[in-house]
Amino acid sequence: MQLPEYTKVHNRFRLNGFHYNREGLKEVAYSFIKEGDQFERFLGDFLMDWLDASDSIFLETSGTTASPKRMAFKKQALVNSAIATGDFFNVSVGDSALHCLPANFIAGKMMLIRAMILGFSLDLVSPARNPFHKNQKSYDFVAMTPMQAYHSLHHIDQIKTLIVGGAPVSIALQKALLKSGVKGYETYGMTETLSHIAVRTMRDPLGTFQCLPHIKIHQDERGCLVVNAPLLDVVDLVTNDQIEIINTKTFRLIGRVDNVINSGGVKLHPEQIEQKLAAVLSHSFFIGSMPDPTLGEKVILALKDQPESPWEAIAKKIKTIEGLNSYERPKTLVVFSSFVETHSGKVKRDKTLALKPLYSLDL
Repeated sequence: MQLPEYTKVHNRFRLNGFHYNREGLKEVAYSFIKEGDQFERFLGDFLMDWLDASDSIFLETSGTTASPKRMAFKKQALVNSAIATGDFFNVSVGDSALHCLPANFIAGKMMLIRAMILGFSLDLVSPARNPFHKNQKSYDFVAMTPMQAYHSLHHIDQIKTLIVGGAPVSIALQKALLKSGVKGYETYGMTETLSHIAVRTMRDPLGTFQCLPHIKIHQDERGCLVVNAPLLDVVDLVTNDQIEIINTKTFRLIGRVDNVINSGGVKLHPEQIEQKLAAVLSHSFFIGSMPDPTLGEKVILALKDQPESPWEAIAKKIKTIEGLNSYERPKTLVVFSSFVETHSGKVKRDKTLALKPLYSLDL
């Protein structure tokens, strides 16, 4: 009787330079749980769940717009996702990879599964801002957040193929990665789709994604993305992401329907405004709204406080940005001591705007 793929560990798989079979990985997992740093304990917990006798595993959603949920997934679906990634990016047995993502989220979990299933030589490092600090090694395949990619720009020549996900890639980061010459991709996905189901190269326009071969998409009555992926056991997964379908395999991401601002009868997507502002703002920020007696809702710019920040100078800079129409241009600048975030680091806009600001300025 042939064993299911999810029970196998590739005989070329290496972790931090050492070969392990299933029993050896269980010992590693136990050691991580008992003696490891926090990121290693997360890895240990996941490995123990992955290597048990069950054909399913529980994963937790990010909780960006709602409370996190625990959901059961078939392990074979995660294996199928790993194989699809290997095929799409042409990475396979013996390739070197760096694991620098938190293992308590789907991206970090999938990086480990890809390595075990495809036979990578995988190095583990703490999910720090610059994973290449004191690391001179080169890698065939690396997955990072945009923040990590930004802080690793001086080390990008150590990477052959880079995928960036978890948050939108800014215009500035896209230009920097294009200039570096790395084979770079932005990914689109979520826990419910077991990591990415669409990607775009850094040469493509922001927000324009190409679906992986096994993915089928359509829109609901709101114009939001609906995903079907039989290999991932995904059937009519309805998202809150409004899209423009370019063809059967390509779409442009517009923004989340639950973030839409109705200002003077004009519907605005904060994500579209943020893309324009990202070219000139280096601060942590997001676009939100506040009630307005004339417009109904007015666009505001929320900023995270930083030492010696010249808020008045930023306000002047906002007024000179080209490409912003009168509705998109923020009407008020609001500064907060911190942003309310999910455990995966995504900003909860409404909860942040409910906080008492440190400072505000009408623009």
